[in-house]
Amino acid sequence: MAPADVPGVVELQRACFPPPFPEELLWQAEHIARHLEIFPEGQFVALHEGKVIASASACLISEDAWQAHLPWEETLGGYFFDRFDAQGSTLYGADVSVNPEFRGRGVGRGLYQCRYDFVRNSGLLRYGTACRIPDFRGWFGRDSASRADLEEYCRLVEMGKLSDRTLSPLLRYCLRREGVIENYIEDIESANAACVLVWEPGQ
Repeated sequence: MAPADVPGVVELQRACFPPPFPEELLWQAEHIARHLEIFPEGQFVALHEGKVIASASACLISEDAWQAHLPWEETLGGYFFDRFDAQGSTLYGADVSVNPEFRGRGVGRGLYQCRYDFVRNSGLLRYGTACRIPDFRGWFGRDSASRADLEEYCRLVEMGKLSDRTLSPLLRYCLRREGVIENYIEDIESANAACVLVWEPGQ
């Protein structure tokens, strides 16, 4: 990603996360610019005919921050990545977005390979993230969910018995499921929860 890509990354967010995903939770130009300022090597884009068709934002976090499995804002320090740790052990995926018109063509997999290569080449312990589960609400059909309900949903998706439009593709990228985080981010579709995923060199 380069500074010239920032407007395209912001525009891409609107295409990838339409309502009911809250507009105020999407990246703004000042957020992306800050990511490039503190950690340019961790930000990636895919281009088609000069247009941004996909982006991946990530932050280095400490071992303690990873092991705590806290909500999104506490893990990263908010939209400006205030908890960025240059000596961190974990490349933490904050977002990956692929234009709907270009999905199913290996673009997302390519971005993840860039992340894995960075982890391996930098001697980090892992790539980790917490993935939204937007089809959970439609499957569950009730307003309140327990940790057991969330874990069961993610397990069924991992087994291939259910499909989730965000979690299912990521599980095909060699990521391993490691539980859930409740109250991770404001996300009605996901019951505000997320599935913890990890990739380690050599797995």
